[in-house]
Amino acid sequence: MDTLEQITAKKAKLEQLYAGKDIADVPKPAVVLDIAKARQHCSSMLAATKALGVAFRAHIKTHKTAELTKIQIGDETRDVKLVVSTVAEIEHILPLLKSFQKEGRNVNVLYGLPLPASQVGRIALIARQLGPSSISFMLDHLSQLNPLRCFHELAGFPGGVFIKVDTGYHRAGLPPNAINKNGLLEAITQLHLEGRATLLGLYSHSSLSYRDTTPQQAMDNLAGEIRGCMDAVRYNHQRFPAQAPEFTISVGASPQVTSIQNFAGTVGLENGATENLIHIIKDISAEEIAGIKVSLELHAGVYSVLDLQQLATNARSSIVRFDEEIAVSVAAEVVSVYNDGERRCPEALVAVGTLGLGRESCPSYDGWGRIGSMPVLDRINPDQMLIVKRISQEHSILSWDTSDDEAMMQNLPPIPLEVGQYVRIYPNHACVTGAMYDWYFVVDSSQLDGATRIVDVWMRAVGW
Repeated sequence: MDTLEQITAKKAKLEQLYAGKDIADVPKPAVVLDIAKARQHCSSMLAATKALGVAFRAHIKTHKTAELTKIQIGDETRDVKLVVSTVAEIEHILPLLKSFQKEGRNVNVLYGLPLPASQVGRIALIARQLGPSSISFMLDHLSQLNPLRCFHELAGFPGGVFIKVDTGYHRAGLPPNAINKNGLLEAITQLHLEGRATLLGLYSHSSLSYRDTTPQQAMDNLAGEIRGCMDAVRYNHQRFPAQAPEFTISVGASPQVTSIQNFAGTVGLENGATENLIHIIKDISAEEIAGIKVSLELHAGVYSVLDLQQLATNARSSIVRFDEEIAVSVAAEVVSVYNDGERRCPEALVAVGTLGLGRESCPSYDGWGRIGSMPVLDRINPDQMLIVKRISQEHSILSWDTSDDEAMMQNLPPIPLEVGQYVRIYPNHACVTGAMYDWYFVVDSSQLDGATRIVDVWMRAVGW
């Protein structure tokens, strides 16, 4: 694993080589990030959560960069709340976190998995540099308390604790009525009273909304997730520390959290939200559940760049064409074309596969990525989509997005690409696609000719 000094040196070298160049002139495959689109998505989220009057915790696992983390946080909030999936992410953005603290901002980073014992030492080393209240963990099993105690000993101060609640997605966590399984909540409360842990609240991450197809479904999923955590407080209120400070209910995944943009800061809760969400927001706004003071925090990550899976949920009512929304794409070179009857339908071969795109499906179409707008494609039919139809380890087959009907295939136009051209492939799942690369080539489509001109290179955290 490279040190921060090595990463900085590598970034400087890459900038020297590629800054100012066109994407056409860089080695491919390459992952490209449009900063203009990312800024817009982050700004919209910050504005919506502010208008709704709730806290926001940004997940950085999608991009794993210091630069986009800073954009996710914005300039206004005093409380910098983040979620990470790896220790490497915290190490990578450590200089940024220290700069936030120098500005007088409160930093809290939540490690987004139950704490592995093998990582306690690395996290404690970071925590000692950031100070008390800087690191938090999520727990859902009694045996996870041993690493938590070890963290306290190594860091010299208690770690924050969120109890992971399973509100129906079943990836991790305990049901609302069982968060005291084997005395877990009581044991955490005891550590809290002893000063060896700080119980912060409840955390749920439910991706049920990834199956949604309307804003209303996404809003109702958000309401259900909040309701599940509120139920957990009601079922277990007598086990929380007496006279404890306010507890946080932290919920979210990008589709349901993005759905608040349909009303927050625009038409308002009463006019734009579903009845279920209106009721639950009003309930939690009372700031007390069974005598426990609570506040709502939303969290999300891939909203910052979006992808085809996100757009398929239709969580926002105002969505434009996919390549105008999604900030991440993969530039890949065409290495062969088959337009002369060699196959059932016209196809092209590109030099990128699973190891450059990932292999995650999308419910809205049958493919592994969509090809962005190109003049040669739009002249044929702007509504005829070219997709990654088949995928192998290091190469893929492009074809028109159509059914397997033989008559339709015989009438498909040739693919208007030539060997040596490159295409921009927009991914189904930006988190997985980004993980295939060590850096992003950054472009800025808000500038003249900026959609293909490299303005920066952003290094990603790599490893665990």
